[in-house]
Amino acid sequence: MKTTAIPVVKGTLDLLVLKAVSERPLHGFEVTEWIEARSRGRVGFDDSAVYQALYRLEKRRHVRAAWGVTANNRRARYYELTRAGAKHLKAETARLLRFAETMAEILTAPTAAV
Repeated sequence: MKTTAIPVVKGTLDLLVLKAVSERPLHGFEVTEWIEARSRGRVGFDDSAVYQALYRLEKRRHVRAAWGVTANNRRARYYELTRAGAKHLKAETARLLRFAETMAEILTAPTAAV
């Protein structure tokens, strides 16, 4: 049985991208693969959205990019987390986890009879 992908909630793709590059420098396709692997294919997003997020994060100085060569000998921009990006990742992760916990509490609370 194939699982339907859950669309990425607005504002969370940047956080996923930051988490991916927090492990090691990655190029755009590797970021996409990282997210797909960690979510076991359950998170749905357009591949071009990852590149848009990378450019946005670079502009905000949360990642920096440098040209490199991939395993199959192609040029690619590799992105790595900056100190500002690490700080942002930590803060936003905590905020999003608090939000998810609160939503779970609300949605799983018994409903009062009317």
